[in-house]
Amino acid sequence: MRQRAVRDQQRLDSGAVSSPKDLENLQREIVSLAKRQGDLEDIVLDVMERRESLQERVGELTERVTSVQAKADIATARRDSATQELDDEAAAATKEREAVSAVIPADLLKLYEKLRVQQGGVGAARLFQRRCEGCQLELNITEVNAVRAAPRDTVMRCENCRRILVRTPESGL
Repeated sequence: MRQRAVRDQQRLDSGAVSSPKDLENLQREIVSLAKRQGDLEDIVLDVMERRESLQERVGELTERVTSVQAKADIATARRDSATQELDDEAAAATKEREAVSAVIPADLLKLYEKLRVQQGGVGAARLFQRRCEGCQLELNITEVNAVRAAPRDTVMRCENCRRILVRTPESGL
C-alpha cells in the first residue's frame, strides 16, 4: 500500500497526468490509501499491545505453574515418604503379630479372628477402670467381680460387645 501511495504521489508530482478528472481521482486515491494505511497501523499497534500484554500474562502464568508444580512435587514426595513409613509400620506390625500369634493357643486365635471380623476389625479390647474400651461401656459390679475372681489366664469377654477383655496391670482388675 505504501508503494502504491508513493507511486501515485510520484505520478501526481511529475505532471504526467493532465486530465483534471484523473488528477482528482488520483488525489482521492492517495487520501484513501493514507487513511487505510493509518487504520492498518492502528490495528497493528493494537495487536502489538495485546501481544505484549498476553506475553506478560504468559510469563505470570508460567511462574504460577512452576510454583504449583514445585508444591505438587513436594506434596508427592511427602506422600510417598508417608506411604513408605506406613508400609514399614504395617510390615513391622505384621511381623510382630505373626510372632505373637505363634504363642497364642489356636482356639483362642480362632475366637479372636471371628470376633475381629464381626466387630469391624477389633476382636479384643482393654479393660480399664471397669470400662471396656471396645464398646466404651462400664461393666456392672457383678461382671467386675467375675473378672476379679477369674484366674489371669482365663479368657473373659465383655457382656455388651462380646469382645475378649484384655486385663492389664493398670486396669486394677
